[in-house]
Amino acid sequence: MSRIHEALKKAQQDRALQPPAENTTAPPDEQALAPMTAFATAAAVLPGTDPAARPRHTDPRPLTFEDLSQHCAVSHWKLDPQNLLPFGSSFHVPGTEELRTLRSKLYQLAEARSLKTVLIASALPSEGKTFIAGNLAQVMARQHQRKVLLIDSDLRRPRLHLSLGSALEPGLTDYLRGAADEYAVVQKGSVENLFLITGGTPVNNPSELITNGRLKSLVERMSPLFDWIILDSPPVLPVSDARLLASFCDGVVVVVRAGRTPYGLSLKACQEFAADQLVGIVLNGVSHSRSYMAYQYYGVGNQPTQNGRTFTA
Repeated sequence: MSRIHEALKKAQQDRALQPPAENTTAPPDEQALAPMTAFATAAAVLPGTDPAARPRHTDPRPLTFEDLSQHCAVSHWKLDPQNLLPFGSSFHVPGTEELRTLRSKLYQLAEARSLKTVLIASALPSEGKTFIAGNLAQVMARQHQRKVLLIDSDLRRPRLHLSLGSALEPGLTDYLRGAADEYAVVQKGSVENLFLITGGTPVNNPSELITNGRLKSLVERMSPLFDWIILDSPPVLPVSDARLLASFCDGVVVVVRAGRTPYGLSLKACQEFAADQLVGIVLNGVSHSRSYMAYQYYGVGNQPTQNGRTFTA
């Protein structure tokens, strides 16, 4: 033990004779801050965390229509005459008067109940819901000082951008993912007072995006700015998206294609919505020979028809 004690003592004396080494250790406060500084630096370069790349309008303050109209995207729409009716035409075009009747009926309903945000749905694909949504929004916007927002919420197969001749993205999915703000996804074009949000960048998880809370927030923020908000939805029976979307809307209009949609499936689609959600049914694709009879039988506009044309949604 004495030898070990002597060896330790000698080593201590040798260290005492050596010049003190340069102190490269940071003070305790700096040691504590160093990892935080490194983390903050790393976080600043992660995608989506750079303040300059964040959406410009993420604060809860209300938007104004003037601000949105001034700063939203401007698109040079090229309206597709096969899917959008010429409401400004001097000659009668089949379907235009029925869309005006549908508009009038919705106005009447809005006087008796809260009705501003309307979902256009159908039981199956290719029944005409996108045609009805686009033309209903257009005929509403053509009335004096009526501001209308048209939203393509069919995130699985968006089609409204084709009808209006606009770019697909950025759009609704980009907003729901937090990749774009209202100014980036709302666009205006050649129809005065008609604004559009397209489907956006294709995604694999549309249902999850619909329920993440941002769509509800978007509708609530846009509602004070517009007289009407029209949403085009996916078909009701194949997927659950339409039922989820209906929870953010004041009412649902179901499109049924004459001579094609089985009665049982149409009834089942209507039953997917609560009784107070369903505000009307549109009978689409009625032939010329049956259009007058259908108009008389159903009453003026209770189930408007889109006469003598064949359109797909």
